[in-house]
Amino acid sequence: MLSRVAVRSLCQQQPGRVCLILNRPSSDVAASGQRDLVNFPRRTRPIEKPSVRMGIFPEEWFQAFYPKTGVTGPYMALVSIGTFLASKEYFVMEHDFYVGVGLAIVLTGIIKSVGPGYTAGINKSLDEEEAFFKNIRQKEIDACKNAVKMEETAQANATAWEDIIAAKKEAVQLQLEASYRDRLSAAYSQVKKRLDYQLEVANVMRRMEQKHMVDWIISSVRKSITPAQEDAALKKCISDLKSLSAA
Repeated sequence: MLSRVAVRSLCQQQPGRVCLILNRPSSDVAASGQRDLVNFPRRTRPIEKPSVRMGIFPEEWFQAFYPKTGVTGPYMALVSIGTFLASKEYFVMEHDFYVGVGLAIVLTGIIKSVGPGYTAGINKSLDEEEAFFKNIRQKEIDACKNAVKMEETAQANATAWEDIIAAKKEAVQLQLEASYRDRLSAAYSQVKKRLDYQLEVANVMRRMEQKHMVDWIISSVRKSITPAQEDAALKKCISDLKSLSAA
């Protein structure tokens, strides 16, 4: 806020001479206004407690002393600080101090004896509770996956209806084509039957006319032959047979 006020006052005093240099965002995520989880990840709650020394002092305190003071540095620091507090009577060792030491010893013994079983029970209950919630979470995930799969199936079925409708249209067209060809074949057979009938009628009439003509010619020829011509023809035939037999 103060920097904005300073820049604004400077711009009013010396217009046209102020050059602002803006820092470019370090990542595209920062430019978009979202949180940069790569460079600044979310803090996670540790599952197990960190290691300690002497029961109360964290291990990281000792690790911080090592580059400057070596391995004995943390212990010397504790001894010197304790000596300073005791010598200056910032920490007075009266009867309550010794009661506290005894209480610490008793509590340490209780923790060492009862602590592992109690810790195992707590861990077991925590694991059961975690498994219960994980089961609920997994069920929700499976339900969402099933819903997604059903939605994909529904979309596939919706797109398949177009192919089904096209196939049905093609089947209907084939049925219409088959019906048309059946009717065309039936019309052809009926027309052929009628034409065959007409041809047979014409052939019968021709045969009857030929037969009638032959009968009429034969009857006319027979009527034109006289009995004398028949006798002469018979004699001629007999003479021809005799000549043939003699030869």
